Amino acid sequence: MNIATTSDGEILAGRELNRVRLRERELRTKLQRKNTPSAKRRLKKRRRKEARRAKDINHKIAKHVVAEAERTGRGIALEDLTGIRERVRLRKPQRATHSSWSFHQLGAFIAYKARKAGVPVVHVDPAYTSRTCAECGHIDKANRVSQAWFVCRSCGVVAHADRNGSRNIRARAWELWRCGALSTAPDPPPRQRGGLDANAASSPVMPVVQARRSAPG
Repeated sequence: MNIATTSDGEILAGRELNRVRLRERELRTKLQRKNTPSAKRRLKKRRRKEARRAKDINHKIAKHVVAEAERTGRGIALEDLTGIRERVRLRKPQRATHSSWSFHQLGAFIAYKARKAGVPVVHVDPAYTSRTCAECGHIDKANRVSQAWFVCRSCGVVAHADRNGSRNIRARAWELWRCGALSTAPDPPPRQRGGLDANAASSPVMPVVQARRSAPG
């Protein structure tokens, strides 16, 4: 599972993080089976450590995305992930990783840092973005041949599934901004001054795909 993918094609926090989380999950399973007082203490400690790691990675991803958007004078489009845990259907090995990652936290970090930097943010409905070809617009469930790959049944384009999805989110963000959508980034603290107006019109060219979707999206 990739934590984030930009429409520039950059995949953030993928395989290396997954390997670490897999080891942690295996260790937690062993500790749960022991079910001793010491095992329970170790389990609680490991969970706190993993939560800190996830928070640190989310901060780094958010900082990187916002800095790149600010540097290039672009806005940020995020998926509206409301109810994603209920909407997304994943294979059994992926469920634990997906359910335990704080996508909401990542989105909040990006939105907050973007507002401080004066970078506009818009949230986009992700429905069918994983089934839609970013090249020709053809929508078909069969286009998503696997979690990793997208093959359009109409024009034949082959693309990384998350990159294809991020381009569709970018296109939807363009339309929202064209219609005058305002930034949804939260207000900065009262003492925060300077920067650009985050509600100003901007080119939303750096959306972030925060989770892989295999069904409704």
